[in-house]
Amino acid sequence: MAVREQDRVRQSGWHAAPVAAVGPPDGRLLVVGLAPGRRGAHRTGRPFWGDDSGDWLHAALLRHGFAEAAGTGRPPRLLDCRITNAVRCLPPGNRPTPAERKQCAAYLFRDLGLLCRGGRRRRSVAILALGRVAHDAILAVLGQPLSSMPFGHASLHDLGSRVYLVDSYHCSRYNTRTGRLTRPMFDLVFERLKSCLVP
Repeated sequence: MAVREQDRVRQSGWHAAPVAAVGPPDGRLLVVGLAPGRRGAHRTGRPFWGDDSGDWLHAALLRHGFAEAAGTGRPPRLLDCRITNAVRCLPPGNRPTPAERKQCAAYLFRDLGLLCRGGRRRRSVAILALGRVAHDAILAVLGQPLSSMPFGHASLHDLGSRVYLVDSYHCSRYNTRTGRLTRPMFDLVFERLKSCLVP
């Protein structure tokens, strides 16, 4: 809370408040990140918009047909895809506390519920977990034991009822600059996601 209050005073044009999910509520893909980045969503008010991780994610969504360009300086329009975070506010040091995760669990539960109930629910749906924290938060909200579905890059988990979870290393600046996550590795994740989303 103190960090947000400070930024509201020091950075008058920043969002500096909880960041809601974006994208169609009946989309078949739900992307779940960690938390708003300080110079990304915390500043802009939109998940994964305004920083390097957002650039990486949106480029992949465009390449794989989950978004279409909306003009220079504007976020792409999401297609059949929704983006949210496990934690809705900027955490100090980019490390959400257990209390923050618990407080935000109801929002993630709602986003997952929209995914599982939305549109013509006879279709399969998929969740992309960007990083271990997002993976663990998703399983916790769904009441699944973490040991039953360990996190692993490009791992595919069948949650039942045609709901699938696919893991990826987070597309953070650190991971992409050091080569922990490369474009081919990220594309593999999206190919795996698309293979789940059959009619």
